[in-house]
Amino acid sequence: MECTSCSVQELKFDIKVEGEENVSMLPGVVDHLVRREIEVQQKERYFTIPESGAREFLDFCLHFMQPENITFRVNKQEWRPLAEIEQVFDVQWIDEVIKKELLTCHYQPIMTAAEEIFAYELLSRFNNEDGSTIYPNEIFPAAKARGRLYALDRVCRMTAVRYAVPLKDKKAFINFIPTSIYSPEFCLRSTTSLADKLGVDPKQLVFEVVETEKVDDLDHLKKILAFYKEKGFQYALDDVGEGYSTIEMLADLKPHYMKLDMQYVQGVAENQEKQKTAHKFLAKAKEVGSVPLAEGIETREDFEWLKEQGYELFQGYFFGKPAAQPLETISV
Repeated sequence: MECTSCSVQELKFDIKVEGEENVSMLPGVVDHLVRREIEVQQKERYFTIPESGAREFLDFCLHFMQPENITFRVNKQEWRPLAEIEQVFDVQWIDEVIKKELLTCHYQPIMTAAEEIFAYELLSRFNNEDGSTIYPNEIFPAAKARGRLYALDRVCRMTAVRYAVPLKDKKAFINFIPTSIYSPEFCLRSTTSLADKLGVDPKQLVFEVVETEKVDDLDHLKKILAFYKEKGFQYALDDVGEGYSTIEMLADLKPHYMKLDMQYVQGVAENQEKQKTAHKFLAKAKEVGSVPLAEGIETREDFEWLKEQGYELFQGYFFGKPAAQPLETISV
């Protein structure tokens, strides 16, 4: 059985009708949709219809009802004004991207202090069927609008595991969004099964929490990370900075790796305020037993300064931009 949020099925729209005039018309609206052979599930002032029915309803509503008193939602997300429903229709293309897995991964190297390749971060790259690029600032808003973030995150994780196969003795950092996982045991089963099928050593994979600073359900995140740990995988916290100031919180999570946000990395060799943050971060990492990783490095000066302080891993354009193939050697 596949999670309906993680697969791409026809969207179901919940419609909520308010206002005396709209409510009085509701029985007639439902009858109209049923006559059009559209499946309708009704409960008082709410009803649920497939996307084909939502388009039909919108046309009827704009002509005969008061649309300002009608709201909708998809996949149990927040309620939105009916005026925004066409935005959901307009980005239907995201369904094809996910169903047909129109994405690849690029490899960005993660280096040791000795300037040797330790790992690669696997970064998703999306394409239309004609091969043209879809940029992240298009893909993620589209997925959110249609309630497809769960499905998008899943296909990104699965694709990244496949791209980890040729890395052999190098680790692969794979991003995931904690809020895209309902239940670790259920939602992550396909990812762990794929790794096992492809013969990828669990110790090779490092699952990286995207937007660590924005995590608001710590208990849920703990369950996810505990599941990964139980299966033999490692995990990292991304974009850690001043906002993650509670040692107890980091101690609870016990990440294998902590990434210092690039805003504190770039220019750190010359900026005393950034140096203070870098020192605090390093102290936190040592206290909780995490490997400190500085991301976003673009100059040798910043790399040398961070290395001298005790940072162990480094990532950024100074060492290499994301590329379609992993690099065996890098000249810097």
